[in-house]
Amino acid sequence: MELAVSTLFCLDKPFDDALADMLLSGSRCIELIDDGLHRLNRLRVERLLEMKASYGLRYALHAPFSDMNLAAWDDGLREAILRRLEASIRWASSLEVEAFVFHPGWMTALEHFNPGSSWRRNLNSIRRLIRYAQEYGVPAYLENVPEPHPFLLKSVEDFERLYDEIDFDLRMTLDVAHAHLRGETLEFIKRLSYHIGHVHVSDNMGERDDHLQLGLGTIDWEEVIEALREIEYRGWIVIESIEGIGESLELLRSLLARR
Repeated sequence: MELAVSTLFCLDKPFDDALADMLLSGSRCIELIDDGLHRLNRLRVERLLEMKASYGLRYALHAPFSDMNLAAWDDGLREAILRRLEASIRWASSLEVEAFVFHPGWMTALEHFNPGSSWRRNLNSIRRLIRYAQEYGVPAYLENVPEPHPFLLKSVEDFERLYDEIDFDLRMTLDVAHAHLRGETLEFIKRLSYHIGHVHVSDNMGERDDHLQLGLGTIDWEEVIEALREIEYRGWIVIESIEGIGESLELLRSLLARR
């Protein structure tokens, strides 16, 4: 298991200011976020590639997530969303990322009048993005998303249904904090172990997605690490805490050192 840091902790800063924070984060494995003040463009990608070469950085990329509903009812709007995500995939290819993480869609008010339509539209969008990522040689991972929002694909049962229905290879990003909100962390790890290729971690009190420093919430991190060991997980563990990055890294390093 390799420890990494998400740039979520510095997403409030201008991109150029955040570059220094990345280098001082305590890890050379960085998950960038292609959204908000850090939205990627050609010049920013060139800068990131220079840093990668100079400092031995390794990248993952989190796709845009604000306003990105893969299950949007309006075809024109959904097409614009998919094109935005495809642009992010192309940046991921340029950066030679080790993972590209994206969120599923959510149910709109029209779901009441068209039951099942959100699931079908979401599935079609996921299929398109996975195929596009494959064309660019980008390893894409679909993330489980949090309560209490009307997202699709929040539970173990949701993902098992997805895997029963899809006709293409799809790995997932397990967000431990999101799973904790449903009390399903260990169930995700045990029942979907074959599909987990990337992991996000932050802490919360079991009520909302607080993105706390590890150890300040109610997640049993020793139990989580042991469960990941049992399935022989070898991928990244990405810290998505907003504060306490150094302390979170220290906690995980101490747990990984035990054995």
